[in-house]
Amino acid sequence: MRLPVPLPRRAVRAALLSALLACSALPAVAADEEEGAAFGYVAGTGDAWLDRQLADVNLYAERYPEAFVDEVVRYGGARRGYVEALMQRHGWLPGDVWFACFWGQAIGASCREPVQARSRHPGDGWRQVVEQLAVAPDNLHWRAVRQALVASYDHWDRPLRLDALLQRQLGDRAQRDAAARERD
Repeated sequence: MRLPVPLPRRAVRAALLSALLACSALPAVAADEEEGAAFGYVAGTGDAWLDRQLADVNLYAERYPEAFVDEVVRYGGARRGYVEALMQRHGWLPGDVWFACFWGQAIGASCREPVQARSRHPGDGWRQVVEQLAVAPDNLHWRAVRQALVASYDHWDRPLRLDALLQRQLGDRAQRDAAARERD
């Protein structure tokens, strides 16, 4: 009978260290996968910040569907049944619903115009879709949508990292809250 040959200490330490590193990386891997799922969605607005936030809107709406629908109804000017039908019957992602309704509001239209344009060109990103609408997109429309998204995050009390431009335009959350109190 042959006796097992003991492993050298260096090999044992290396194996243990590899196992420990693998275990300690599990939460990071899970977080990366969750973030990847959120950011695998690309709205195609041509604005990386806006695309990331719309991907996050999908996650928020999955967890808080009623709060999401309430936001789009109250501030995006959509009817509740329309928002629910887009998501439940037509398979629209919440980020796309949010964008369609708030883009419609920015151009003085309803959600239906952007929704119909996107439905005609489902493979196009939002930038291409809004360029096909009757109202040509301009910087003020994009600014209004970006600021509306910040307002939605504020309503949801959801943390949000502003890009440099929005930081200059809107300030931090405390400044936005103070400005809102002054308007009331």
